[in-house]
Amino acid sequence: MKTAICLTLTLLAAMIVTAAPGAVAQDGSIEFVARATPSGGLEEPVRGFPFYLLRKSFEDIKSEADAAVPRPEMDAFIDKLEVSNELKSWMKKNHSVALSGTDFIRKLHTADVMDVPEFYKAYLERNSGDQSVDFPTPKFKASDKVKDPAKYEKLSAAYTEAIRHHIDQNPQSMDGIDLGLTEIDPSPKWNALEAKRIPEIRRRVLELAQSKYLVARTETNIQGQGFLRGIPPGNYWLSTLDVAADVGDARQRWDAPVVVRPGDTTYTALSNVNAVQPSPANR
Repeated sequence: MKTAICLTLTLLAAMIVTAAPGAVAQDGSIEFVARATPSGGLEEPVRGFPFYLLRKSFEDIKSEADAAVPRPEMDAFIDKLEVSNELKSWMKKNHSVALSGTDFIRKLHTADVMDVPEFYKAYLERNSGDQSVDFPTPKFKASDKVKDPAKYEKLSAAYTEAIRHHIDQNPQSMDGIDLGLTEIDPSPKWNALEAKRIPEIRRRVLELAQSKYLVARTETNIQGQGFLRGIPPGNYWLSTLDVAADVGDARQRWDAPVVVRPGDTTYTALSNVNAVQPSPANR
């Protein structure tokens, strides 16, 4: 009986030893080379630069961190502004507090200019002195409001309708009215509120990337090559996080997807072509 038990244990041990190399062999490897090309120059290796292998793209990690940091409530911010109720309603409807720039002008319609006192006032100040167009002129006087209220109301309504018609026929006449809204534009204060989130978001992004989603880390050699061994099969991202590699005037970041297959080596070339493209605001 003891002999049989010993024989069984010996066979099991042999099976484990035999199976172990096969299990280790299922891991894969990544070999990559990183090069960048400065403007008007030749492609150069990115030397001595850290690269991180992540289980989630750095861009998606940024989105995760951004969602985790509470945003200021825009409606609550708008409610505290010292502007007309009509302007507050317009801001809430358009989910925007910016009262300047091309995007603001594009949001404007005739009804907005006519219904929001601040817009109407800025529109008149912008256009009433323009001699190059046939802009409506009021046919009533302020004194008429007391001397002849009925006449005043009639002529005032006619003037308002003429303004409305002019905007319909000349939508470009709304261009530039933001110049008269500078003093009440709350967007700088709103932007400052939102900017307070940025340091916390960045801290969370780097913390997530270097802990929760980090698989491996390496540094490129003098030829710009990097090697990652013993990587379980799966989908990963080869990232420089939020740090750009400087090669001449080229500043490149990478967040490139890579697939590791069992027992295989994945070869990847990183260059200007597959680098993270800067957002329009950072160009």
